[in-house]
Amino acid sequence: MGDFGFDDLALLAAIGLVGPLLAAAPGLRLPVIIGELAAGLVIGNTGLRVLDPDEPTFAMLAAVGFALVMFVVGTHVPIHEIGLRGALPAAVARSALIGVVAAGLAVLLDAVFGGGHILLFAVLMASSSAALALPLIQSLELDGPPVLSVTAQIAIADTAAIVLVPLVIETDRAVRTAVGAVVVAGAAAVIYGLLRLVDRRRLRRFHKYSERHRFALELRISLLLLFALAAIATTAHVSTMLAGFTLGLAVGAVGQPRRLARQLFGITEGFFGPVFFVWLGASLDVRELAHHPRLIALGVALGLGAVAAHAVAVFTGQPLTLAVLASGQLGVPIAAATLGTEDHLLAPGEPAALMLGALVTIAAVSIANRVARHRRRIHETPGPPEPQPSA
Repeated sequence: MGDFGFDDLALLAAIGLVGPLLAAAPGLRLPVIIGELAAGLVIGNTGLRVLDPDEPTFAMLAAVGFALVMFVVGTHVPIHEIGLRGALPAAVARSALIGVVAAGLAVLLDAVFGGGHILLFAVLMASSSAALALPLIQSLELDGPPVLSVTAQIAIADTAAIVLVPLVIETDRAVRTAVGAVVVAGAAAVIYGLLRLVDRRRLRRFHKYSERHRFALELRISLLLLFALAAIATTAHVSTMLAGFTLGLAVGAVGQPRRLARQLFGITEGFFGPVFFVWLGASLDVRELAHHPRLIALGVALGLGAVAAHAVAVFTGQPLTLAVLASGQLGVPIAAATLGTEDHLLAPGEPAALMLGALVTIAAVSIANRVARHRRRIHETPGPPEPQPSA
């Protein structure tokens, strides 16, 4: 492992193709990030050790990717959608119920496996992933009150978990982290207020001017705000995860221009996002799980616990398929594993166990998605023609 150069960038670009290839493979249809994480495992600490995740340039590119990924996740939270406000009370009550069940399961898991991570386990099992579940729900073209309610529930759980993860993973510095989180959230609120104050007509002229001259000004300003907020977060000893997510919420609440959405999608999904997920996979050492079978069991238990905690929502009238879709985890366990790896807050093998738990929930979501699609096809299939009366 030498200095980071263009050969390493070429390798990363090549590895970034593994995710889409596995996602397109018939019979697999794995989420893209699974392939990217797996590729990182192969070339990183678990496998060949071709790339060093601690190399400063690689780590910095991954940090930018992490902030961008969380920015995009924040824009996916449907804050501005009409109809969600009426669904909020039921969604809040259901999220609270799931949180209580997750807390009970966390106490049980800590008693069985130890580690002293009760709060972290509870937040993980109660969390949802807007970036994972909402596109699936939209692709199924589901509608009605239950869908609005679960959409609001996912948004609440995802937002709360992302805010809480830095606090519960570093409990010794919770006060300092909380103050830093308030500073970052306040800065994002100021950005939101400034965006709302901008006259919409002037904003449209600004967009047209940028598009006509191909200046990509919206993207440049968005990156300026993201990096400035990330700098504030770093100074305040808070993860850049919160900076990216809160800025995404602010931009999404105001209304993200389609052109900006395409540009962010291009730089995030085309390069920085894959770099981050490959780096995360490279930084994990799954071989430690083989030395600690207890951690394998912990990861599986976390995943099953998340599904079980969300399945309790069926007692409130929520369909089981939607409950399982809401249990899918992506950003929160990734954030926890990243923070635990960067700041050495988790014991060896525990970040890999958290990711294993996330994979269990993704498998459950995949099954629920297939069941929902099968039921939809059955409902859409026309029945046999009615017999015509004889003349």
